[in-house]
Amino acid sequence: MNVIINNSSMQPIYEQIVSQVKAQIMNGELIEETMLPSVRSLAKELKVSALTVKKAYDALEEEGFIITVHGKGSFVTLANQGLMLEEKKKEVEADLEMAIRKGRSCGMSDQEIAELFQIVLED
Repeated sequence: MNVIINNSSMQPIYEQIVSQVKAQIMNGELIEETMLPSVRSLAKELKVSALTVKKAYDALEEEGFIITVHGKGSFVTLANQGLMLEEKKKEVEADLEMAIRKGRSCGMSDQEIAELFQIVLED
Protein backbone atom coordinates (compact mmCIF):
# COMPACT_ATOMS: atom_id res chain seq x y z
CA MET A 1 0.00 0.00 0.00
CA ASN A 2 1.40 3.35 -1.03
CA VAL A 3 0.17 6.46 0.79
CA ILE A 4 1.81 9.86 0.41
CA ILE A 5 0.94 12.63 2.85
CA ASN A 6 1.03 16.24 1.68
CA ASN A 7 1.56 18.33 4.81
CA SER A 8 0.94 21.57 2.92
CA SER A 9 -2.48 20.40 1.72
CA MET A 10 -5.63 21.94 3.17
CA GLN A 11 -7.13 18.43 3.24
CA PRO A 12 -6.82 16.78 6.68
CA ILE A 13 -4.28 13.96 6.87
CA TYR A 14 -6.86 11.28 7.70
CA GLU A 15 -8.87 12.31 4.61
CA GLN A 16 -5.72 12.04 2.47
CA ILE A 17 -5.26 8.48 3.75
CA VAL A 18 -8.92 7.62 3.14
CA SER A 19 -8.98 8.99 -0.41
CA GLN A 20 -5.72 7.29 -1.40
CA VAL A 21 -6.75 3.90 0.01
CA LYS A 22 -10.18 4.16 -1.66
CA ALA A 23 -8.52 5.04 -4.96
CA GLN A 24 -6.20 2.02 -4.68
CA ILE A 25 -9.17 -0.26 -3.95
CA MET A 26 -11.23 1.15 -6.84
CA ASN A 27 -8.27 0.89 -9.23
CA GLY A 28 -7.73 -2.75 -8.27
CA GLU A 29 -4.33 -2.10 -6.69
CA LEU A 30 -5.68 -3.37 -3.36
CA ILE A 31 -7.83 -6.45 -3.84
CA GLU A 32 -10.26 -8.26 -1.57
CA GLU A 33 -8.73 -9.75 1.58
CA THR A 34 -5.52 -7.72 1.24
CA MET A 35 -4.29 -7.00 4.75
CA LEU A 36 -3.62 -3.34 5.43
CA PRO A 37 -0.68 -2.26 7.59
CA SER A 38 -1.49 -2.04 11.28
CA VAL A 39 -2.53 1.36 12.60
CA ARG A 40 0.75 1.73 14.47
CA SER A 41 2.99 0.64 11.62
CA LEU A 42 1.29 2.93 9.08
CA ALA A 43 1.41 5.82 11.56
CA LYS A 44 5.13 5.22 12.06
CA GLU A 45 5.73 4.95 8.30
CA LEU A 46 3.81 8.17 7.56
CA LYS A 47 5.17 9.94 10.66
CA VAL A 48 1.67 10.79 11.88
CA SER A 49 -0.35 10.04 14.99
CA ALA A 50 -1.82 6.57 15.38
CA LEU A 51 -5.12 8.30 16.15
CA THR A 52 -5.05 9.88 12.68
CA VAL A 53 -4.60 6.49 11.01
CA LYS A 54 -7.28 4.96 13.27
CA LYS A 55 -9.70 7.72 12.23
CA ALA A 56 -8.95 6.98 8.55
CA TYR A 57 -9.44 3.22 9.03
CA ASP A 58 -12.70 3.85 10.91
CA ALA A 59 -13.96 6.03 8.04
CA LEU A 60 -12.97 3.38 5.47
CA GLU A 61 -14.76 0.71 7.50
CA GLU A 62 -17.86 2.86 7.89
CA GLU A 63 -17.97 3.33 4.11
CA GLY A 64 -17.60 -0.43 3.52
CA PHE A 65 -14.14 -0.45 1.98
CA ILE A 66 -12.35 -2.35 4.74
CA ILE A 67 -13.21 -4.57 7.68
CA THR A 68 -11.27 -4.80 10.92
CA VAL A 69 -11.06 -8.14 12.70
CA HIS A 70 -10.05 -7.68 16.34
CA GLY A 71 -6.66 -9.26 16.93
CA LYS A 72 -6.04 -9.96 13.23
CA GLY A 73 -6.00 -6.57 11.48
CA SER A 74 -7.79 -4.61 8.80
CA PHE A 75 -8.58 -6.10 5.40
CA VAL A 76 -10.00 -4.90 2.09
CA THR A 77 -13.60 -6.15 1.92
CA LEU A 78 -15.33 -7.68 -1.05
CA ALA A 79 -15.20 -4.98 -3.68
CA ASN A 80 -18.78 -3.77 -3.55
CA GLN A 81 -19.33 -2.79 -7.18
CA GLY A 82 -22.35 -0.64 -6.36
CA LEU A 83 -20.44 1.26 -3.70
CA MET A 84 -17.47 1.78 -6.00
CA LEU A 85 -19.72 2.94 -8.83
CA GLU A 86 -21.45 5.41 -6.50
CA GLU A 87 -18.05 6.71 -5.37
CA LYS A 88 -16.99 7.31 -8.99
CA LYS A 89 -20.30 9.07 -9.72
CA LYS A 90 -19.67 11.41 -6.79
CA GLU A 91 -16.24 12.23 -8.25
CA VAL A 92 -17.78 13.02 -11.67
CA GLU A 93 -20.41 15.20 -10.01
CA ALA A 94 -17.73 17.13 -8.11
CA ASP A 95 -15.72 17.61 -11.33
CA LEU A 96 -18.81 18.89 -13.15
CA GLU A 97 -19.60 21.30 -10.33
CA MET A 98 -16.05 22.62 -10.46
CA ALA A 99 -16.27 23.07 -14.24
CA ILE A 100 -19.55 24.97 -13.91
CA ARG A 101 -18.07 27.26 -11.23
CA LYS A 102 -15.03 27.86 -13.43
CA GLY A 103 -17.25 28.68 -16.42
CA ARG A 104 -19.37 31.10 -14.38
CA SER A 105 -16.25 32.78 -12.99
CA CYS A 106 -15.18 33.45 -16.58
CA GLY A 107 -18.52 35.14 -17.26
CA MET A 108 -20.15 32.26 -19.15
CA SER A 109 -23.93 32.01 -18.93
CA ASP A 110 -25.62 28.76 -17.94
CA GLN A 111 -26.79 28.46 -21.56
CA GLU A 112 -23.20 28.76 -22.84
CA ILE A 113 -22.02 26.18 -20.31
CA ALA A 114 -24.83 23.81 -21.33
CA GLU A 115 -23.99 24.26 -25.02
CA LEU A 116 -20.31 23.62 -24.36
CA PHE A 117 -21.24 20.52 -22.33
CA GLN A 118 -23.30 19.19 -25.28
CA ILE A 119 -20.42 19.82 -27.69
CA VAL A 120 -17.96 17.98 -25.44
CA LEU A 121 -20.48 15.17 -24.85
CA GLU A 122 -20.83 14.57 -28.59
CA ASP A 123 -17.08 14.10 -29.15
